[in-house]
Amino acid sequence: MASEFRVQFPGTDFPELRVAGGLSLSRTLDVQNSPILFGCRTGICATCICLIEGLRRGPGEDEKEVLEIYAPEHPGARLACQVDVDADISIVGWDED
Repeated sequence: MASEFRVQFPGTDFPELRVAGGLSLSRTLDVQNSPILFGCRTGICATCICLIEGLRRGPGEDEKEVLEIYAPEHPGARLACQVDVDADISIVGWDED
């Protein structure tokens, strides 16, 4: 298993990041001043909803509940604050409001 993974933002000018496996995506994106906003960091405000391709693990039960409320039309949505990087991933969409 790789100890470092790529995080990409296809279709944007944001640079590819290298992230240690198991590291929190929100912490990584904070350090890099990413375009994804974060609010509560506990998975209840849904500020950081995004579409992520490539993750190996799906959302936990609490995250699923929040996503059913805030993103029912996007079955692949995740809360970036709840994601630990476990593979090379692409963040292909997020709420830019």
